[in-house]
Amino acid sequence: MFRFLPTNYFTTWCFLLCLGVAASCAVVKQHQARPTLFLIGDSTVKNGKGKGDGGLWGWGSFLAGHFDTTKISVENHALGGTSSRTFRTQGHWGKVLPKVKAGDFVMIQFGHNDSSPVNDTLRARGTLKNNSDDVEEIVNLITKKPETVHSYGWYLRQFIAEVQARGATAIVLSPVPRNLWKDGKANRNAQDYGLWAAQAARQQNAWFIDLNQLLADRYEKEGEAAVRASYFNTKDHTHTLEAGARVNAQAVVQGIRQNRKLELNKYLRQESQVSRR
Repeated sequence: MFRFLPTNYFTTWCFLLCLGVAASCAVVKQHQARPTLFLIGDSTVKNGKGKGDGGLWGWGSFLAGHFDTTKISVENHALGGTSSRTFRTQGHWGKVLPKVKAGDFVMIQFGHNDSSPVNDTLRARGTLKNNSDDVEEIVNLITKKPETVHSYGWYLRQFIAEVQARGATAIVLSPVPRNLWKDGKANRNAQDYGLWAAQAARQQNAWFIDLNQLLADRYEKEGEAAVRASYFNTKDHTHTLEAGARVNAQAVVQGIRQNRKLELNKYLRQESQVSRR
């Protein structure tokens, strides 16, 4: 014999069931909709494991604090010692790219290691110094295998094209300044790596942030002595202390805000809400 539930009980049960389904769908939709900002680059973006190894930091370690991470995730996949060439040839990009989905963002900052020798027994990480389609055929002295080496700009263009093919947004940044000065002027790269990065971005219709110029302008306002004492370590002219990495992250955000049509802007926190962790 079938027993029928009272009408009010049945109605309440159906209502609660619908609420549960709707809530579950909302959670799934929110999870699926949240984009990710991926960072790729060298040690100026992530030094060591990104935990202040040796007192040194990359700016990527402090960028997430500028974003509302309930609405966007930030993943720092930069790796010290890599160039635009070796980040790809050593397989690091192959681990990041499959994670990139439509609606995501990828920030790309290489250049500091691209000026190294194209072929040697130490790193073999250099790239051709331009944004051309020229190549150099080598037998890599480390891998002992033939390799076609391209220009710095060419490698950037490949990153951009692959990001865009997945429906994501590529953002190229010029390399941060080194702690090198001449007559009170900071280290600028508008005639080489900064120029080639800008050319590659423009050629592929990608976003570009002239991080080098933003920081060089700030460094010169603060003065060589203050910058050397506060932002950089004393063992080399490239790697930043925590204070320097935080300043670099602030400059990245400044560059995002200057590109007002860049969708990434809507995920930024107000400066008063920025996490200082």
